[in-house]
Amino acid sequence: MPMITTNDLKNGMTLQIDKDLFQILDFQHVKPGKGPAFVRTSLRNSRSGSVIDRTFRAGEKVERVNIDKREMQFLYRDGQDYVFMDNETYDQINVTPEQLGDAKNYVKETDNAVLLMFGTEIIGVDLPAAVELTIAETEPGVQGDRSSGGTKPATLETGKVVQVPLFVGPGEVIKVDTRTGDYISRA
Repeated sequence: MPMITTNDLKNGMTLQIDKDLFQILDFQHVKPGKGPAFVRTSLRNSRSGSVIDRTFRAGEKVERVNIDKREMQFLYRDGQDYVFMDNETYDQINVTPEQLGDAKNYVKETDNAVLLMFGTEIIGVDLPAAVELTIAETEPGVQGDRSSGGTKPATLETGKVVQVPLFVGPGEVIKVDTRTGDYISRA
């Protein structure tokens, strides 16, 4: 894997540090009045999702990792696993709910998703900013009930529960923000 210096860091780049993969969320090159320059970074562990802050000396060498992005289609659930098909090679792979992370709340059968892969290991999923999902179950909204701010819980077809306005009913298709998990609008 290619070695780069901390002077070449960019947001979104993936590094291998202590046999773990970290994605650069933010970095700042600091040149204090006294002493050597350094690079302050904010890194997200690609496997666990935890965020750490780490400081490197300016010019220090780090190992850059190339992440393969593959567009795959979600076919069906096989027990606990999710079965995806590579859109180019038509190979099928089983993905565990842990590997999908929060993305399991937003993918439904026949949806496409971009899986981030390091070799054969799936380290993440790139989803669109918003997805359209059908409401499987929700209570009927009671007119005049405003104690909850005009929202009620609704269970989506994937099993995720989101807060929706009182006028939204079962069977309706809504847009959900995949970054926050919030209701956006009717589809």
